[in-house]
Amino acid sequence: MRTAFIETLIEAARRDDDIFLLNADLGFSVLEPFAAEFPDRYVNVGVSEQNLIGVAAGLALSGFKVFVYSIGNFPTQRCLEQIRVDVCYHQAHVVVAAVGGGFSYGAQGYTHHAIEDFAVMRALPGMRVMAPGDPHETRALTRHLAEIPGPGYIRLGRAGEPVVHAAPLAVPPIAPIHMREGDDVVLLSTGGILTEAVAAADRLAEGGIGVRLLSVPVLKPLDAAAVLDAISGFALVATIEEHSEIGGLRDTIAPLLAMRGTRTRLLPFAVGDGATRGVILSQEAMRAHCGIDAASIAAGIRAALGA
Repeated sequence: MRTAFIETLIEAARRDDDIFLLNADLGFSVLEPFAAEFPDRYVNVGVSEQNLIGVAAGLALSGFKVFVYSIGNFPTQRCLEQIRVDVCYHQAHVVVAAVGGGFSYGAQGYTHHAIEDFAVMRALPGMRVMAPGDPHETRALTRHLAEIPGPGYIRLGRAGEPVVHAAPLAVPPIAPIHMREGDDVVLLSTGGILTEAVAAADRLAEGGIGVRLLSVPVLKPLDAAAVLDAISGFALVATIEEHSEIGGLRDTIAPLLAMRGTRTRLLPFAVGDGATRGVILSQEAMRAHCGIDAASIAAGIRAALGA
């Protein structure tokens, strides 16, 4: 995803002289092509995330469109006050691009596990929150964030994630993307864990369970009407995310069901509160430990359906 991001940002910067890219001493072997082509629009501020956001906000308030790039927790939590005050309350066009979402850097421990970012970013005023599921979604959302004014957050994986969609997306995936159709359960997935959702849908289909699968790359603003239309008539809806169970996709969908007054059951697959304390494993093993891998998702849905 990070390769798709930087390639798309370079394409956008060729068309738009107002685009800047900043980082805080990260992104080596990723950001160099942008720095080489646009040396006057690229700044490495050093290991100083608060300064990163402050400089970005200053540039944005001077009329530029600024992307900042860093690893998961660093550009969101170390400089939360600057994002809230300098960027969001001024509606500055600053896009925080966080690489290493979820457990992408699982083996480096909880300092590098980005599993609370949706909750923090969703709470900020006017912040758009996006989590592409594959490189095609990454390209479409990067273009979109370069074009629309105001603050944005895009959660990326690392590199080498599989391409899930068969072709590039013609339009930004603001509404959830229908990927499979079935009659027994709806799966809503956000972010790079889409591959596990697809694999879970395949396992369930092999057992005769029909799955409607949607990728939900835009958490805020959520296209609530499209989500409600997609789940209408289903008794079971499952949310799938590589994020804390608090404040992410589950907590985006639950109020919709409650306000609609349906009897639809919501089955969340997320990281339990405190589930990763003291656990340091690969991304794949962290997902299995937290019950958000394909096998666990499929087993949980079979149990919920009594199949």
